[in-house]
Amino acid sequence: MASSRTIVIAGAGIGGLSAALMLARSGFRVTLLEQAEQLQETGAGIQLSPNATRILIALGLGERLRRDASIPQAIAIKTATGQPLARIPLGDEAAQRYGAPYWSIHRGDLQAALVEAVQGEPGIALHLGTRVENFAVHTNAVRITGQQGSATVEHEGIALIGADGLWSALRAKLGHRAPPQLQHRTAWRAMVPTAMVQPAFRTAEAQLWLGQDAHLVHYPVKSGAQINIVAIVTDRWAEPGWSAEGRRGDLLARYSRWSEPARRFLAVPERWQKWALYDLPPLHRWSDGPVTLLGDAAHPMLPFLAQGAAMAIEDAAVLANNLSRHPDDPTAAMQRYEQSRRDRTARVQHAARSNGRIYHAGAGAAFRNLFLRLAGGNRMLARYDWLYDERLMPPDGR
Repeated sequence: MASSRTIVIAGAGIGGLSAALMLARSGFRVTLLEQAEQLQETGAGIQLSPNATRILIALGLGERLRRDASIPQAIAIKTATGQPLARIPLGDEAAQRYGAPYWSIHRGDLQAALVEAVQGEPGIALHLGTRVENFAVHTNAVRITGQQGSATVEHEGIALIGADGLWSALRAKLGHRAPPQLQHRTAWRAMVPTAMVQPAFRTAEAQLWLGQDAHLVHYPVKSGAQINIVAIVTDRWAEPGWSAEGRRGDLLARYSRWSEPARRFLAVPERWQKWALYDLPPLHRWSDGPVTLLGDAAHPMLPFLAQGAAMAIEDAAVLANNLSRHPDDPTAAMQRYEQSRRDRTARVQHAARSNGRIYHAGAGAAFRNLFLRLAGGNRMLARYDWLYDERLMPPDGR
């Protein structure tokens, strides 16, 4: 039987871990259920813009994350032939403008910092190897059933948060039967030691190369010791999952018309992994009583705005704040959380889709390139004030 202050979270990704930490520090007990048998360093690099780093620093994770993060000084945008288009300033300029830094970091390093913080909270019980399968809402509790190995397990709390990602089982249980939609893009990722690439690719920048039906992003992680590479191509390959093996020759063939430096750079990694990109249109409803969704479970989005992790962290802060204000009425807290987040996350979803079209422009590439050259970096940064200057904070539970 659960305490009247227990909240159950399905999924121990970045959103679920963030929510667990904020709720525990607000006086709730948290049962965190994760289907993976162990939490290990997976994935690749991510960019954390000021709207996310502000929250992480307020949680006390700043010094821990600075050990592993890199600070891109700019986003350098160029064509597939290497011609410069714009340089959006980051570094100190972005930190002063938004009151928080812009970092690039390996996803595993962020996850490790969150796991360490979660393990330091006595109010959080983390259960690995547990897959949530169903729930039932009762008068004063939500009863969750799941599978742990061959055993059926039950947990109970005053609320349930589905942070179970793109292929969320709980999203379907809330009535959203439509599966994520293939967007005919495949992302290839690799990581290489910085010392293995040419000097032009070692800069403390996030570099964005734009070509027809393909683009390329790379930036430093691991305090600059490694380069995270993401190459995205128009494609109909549709296998779900995050870690399918990709053959380097297949990728290089898709970049055969790019500049020689770019092709040499892409030839450095021996091992590539790839995943097909999916998203969903904004949902009209995330919550049902004391049950709600968070992160990719609520608003799957394409990576072309680098906001998937940031939106999950923002979700966690807003949800924890609302539950802190309404601890005896989780249904009201869920409604207020959803109302606060739905328009913003929908705008980010739309903007990410729009960027995907712009990055892979064919006939419109000349207009795109002219606009980027004329706009300049400072005006381009100002176009994202609505996104980066969101000044959310976690609840002050201590």
